[in-house]
Amino acid sequence: TALVGREGAVAGIVSRGFVPAYCRAEVQFGGPAYTMNLAQLEEAKNRSPTLHQLFARYADCLMAQIFQSVACNATHSIEQRAAKWLVSAMERTGESQFSLTQDQLAGMLGVGRSYASRIIQRFKSLGLVSTSRGRLVVDNLRGLEEQSCPCQRAVKRHFEELLAGVYPKPTSARVQRGRTG
Repeated sequence: TALVGREGAVAGIVSRGFVPAYCRAEVQFGGPAYTMNLAQLEEAKNRSPTLHQLFARYADCLMAQIFQSVACNATHSIEQRAAKWLVSAMERTGESQFSLTQDQLAGMLGVGRSYASRIIQRFKSLGLVSTSRGRLVVDNLRGLEEQSCPCQRAVKRHFEELLAGVYPKPTSARVQRGRTG
């Protein structure tokens, strides 16, 4: 229902420290992550109105992403949603290539593996992505954005409005190549 990357957090951030939080997180792409004791986080938020507001704004952004995802699933094609998901994953990781199987993509989209396979093959034929066993590379970000529905851009605008700078500019040469491709 939501993608959380280097910009966010999961679990007790929305529940204001009440446990158990109604959350299940699944790591799709490895990378550095930090954990914090929920009681300590709540204490820090209570001491700092700025930190409290930051988490409140992030919670709003997370809910916006979930609401948009529900509308997107009801309105847009699987292909548009796949393109949106790949663009979002790229922005959240800051990488243009990641470990991703067709089964994982199918699971994220709520479709069968055969649908995911056909979508990836179409994206490959358009020069948008390339693949190797269990790995996907975004070769043409602009083209992939053109294939996606407007939902990702709407969510990104909301994030930028409430949490300016949450999407850092890409730094790797690979991402730069994907952006200009």
